[in-house]
Amino acid sequence: MRIKSHWFRSDRPKSPQEIAGAAAFIAWRIAQDAIRTMRSARYELPAGERYLAFVGEFLLFLAVGADRIAHRRGDEAWRVAFTTALVRRVAEILGENEADLLGVDTAGEVRRRFVDRFNAGADDYAVCGWTDEGPDYGLLRCFAHRVAAVMDEGDRGWAVSQIIEVQGPDAAANLARAMRGLLDPSPRRSRGVHATGE
Repeated sequence: MRIKSHWFRSDRPKSPQEIAGAAAFIAWRIAQDAIRTMRSARYELPAGERYLAFVGEFLLFLAVGADRIAHRRGDEAWRVAFTTALVRRVAEILGENEADLLGVDTAGEVRRRFVDRFNAGADDYAVCGWTDEGPDYGLLRCFAHRVAAVMDEGDRGWAVSQIIEVQGPDAAANLARAMRGLLDPSPRRSRGVHATGE
């Protein structure tokens, strides 16, 4: 999956909120890619409640991962500002999409539910590790069982293996790569062709 995560202009340091906004959009793209991969593997994820529940679990997992990566910066105030802004922006994106697709709850209600789910989910994941190499097996297993719980009953057993072995590690690797780019203050080099004076 190709993700653009470098700043084109770095004339000033980016705020935690700016980085969180970009990370939220990237998390949404990673979750959408996971849906496509699961559907290609013949898992039942039709547009609707199950689809959005799956995306919500992926976004929660990615927000927890981004928080763990932010924690390694060593600046607790920055981490709190970043994670708060990230969860709020992810919740907004999910809320807008769920309200548009299902039309049952308002975007605000979906946002509040996601923030509550993040807080509860972060507690579930708190006992598991996420190092420079990514999430440990315990965290992937917890994630897989959370995802399986929202899957069609016939897919649940297979979904656990798919998440632990494929989807979870891929999503974590994409997130880590994106966060490296977002946190790198150096400007991105232009790939454009430049004419010479000769």
